[in-house]
Amino acid sequence: MMRYLPISICLLLVVACGSYPEKHHFYPVETREKTIVNPFFSEATKDYIYKASITFNDNVFGGLFIVKKLGERHHRIAFTTEMGNKIFDISLYEDKHEVHYIPDKLDRKPLIKLLTRDFRVLTREKNPVVKSYSNNTRTVLKTVLCNKKYYYYTHKGVPVKVVRANAQTVFLFSDISDNIAGDIRIMHKNIKLNINLKAIH
Repeated sequence: MMRYLPISICLLLVVACGSYPEKHHFYPVETREKTIVNPFFSEATKDYIYKASITFNDNVFGGLFIVKKLGERHHRIAFTTEMGNKIFDISLYEDKHEVHYIPDKLDRKPLIKLLTRDFRVLTREKNPVVKSYSNNTRTVLKTVLCNKKYYYYTHKGVPVKVVRANAQTVFLFSDISDNIAGDIRIMHKNIKLNINLKAIH
């Protein structure tokens, strides 16, 4: 019995340390799509406005989440109270960001890095497909963004779910119409940060 114990431990470690596709029983398939297209914040003529609730640790912030496309891979994202007071104001560029405003209680480099990474997932319009996986019913597309692996679930070519490697962060997009996601949820499993957005039409 004891001689099988090391083998069992090794098998458990392989399963525990497996990649996201392996853990969810996806297997590699031929890549047909070369690019993941995200249309949700792609029109420069629109102001995308959402009623927002952001929970960070024991703090709950409510207000308006506003996204404006200002150029190719250039978006400005602001979160304000409904009275118009800023909670944060951040510009995203191709490979950098600029914080225009953030309060002291949120002014933490790890938090800002996490927020800007999340916002890039929301606004990056095209990502190259690195690999494709399937479980016979769903196909998942792997890409790399900000040096992190992300897995995209799509419906009719539009993202409906995005998972960061090891399922640390999950993005859900629903109530999709005219290239706008009416409801967006961002859930973090490694820290107490959740973002809920509902479009204001």
